Amino acid sequence: MVVMTHSDNAESAANQQERLDPWWIVGFVDGEGCFSVSKFKNITCSSGYQTLFEFVITQGEKSRISLERIEKFFQCGHIYINRRHDNHRENILRYCVRRQEDLKKIIIPFFKKYPLVTAKRQQFEEFCLKLKV
Repeated sequence: MVVMTHSDNAESAANQQERLDPWWIVGFVDGEGCFSVSKFKNITCSSGYQTLFEFVITQGEKSRISLERIEKFFQCGHIYINRRHDNHRENILRYCVRRQEDLKKIIIPFFKKYPLVTAKRQQFEEFCLKLKV
């Protein structure tokens, strides 16, 4: 179930897009999200390694609409298809934000304003430290 908020004012409601409730997003990310930092060997980098920061939400393809709404809410990132099914009977979708500017200006401020409530909060705090935000 997706909780939507909207204005009761008929004039502004006609001009205003429905938006996801921020607390619904927090709950969704607490259950299905991930903040990760990965290091890869890359000889083109001065240190010899490349660091990749990612905010990811993973869902089965049947739940695509939820990821599309989250992507629209944040207005950044992309949805990617992972066709490796493993024990699933559908494609896996990943909503992923990698651009550091988007992470620093959109994603991190959102979760600072609307804090995560599970152990995922500690993962988020460590992510912020490594990203130096």
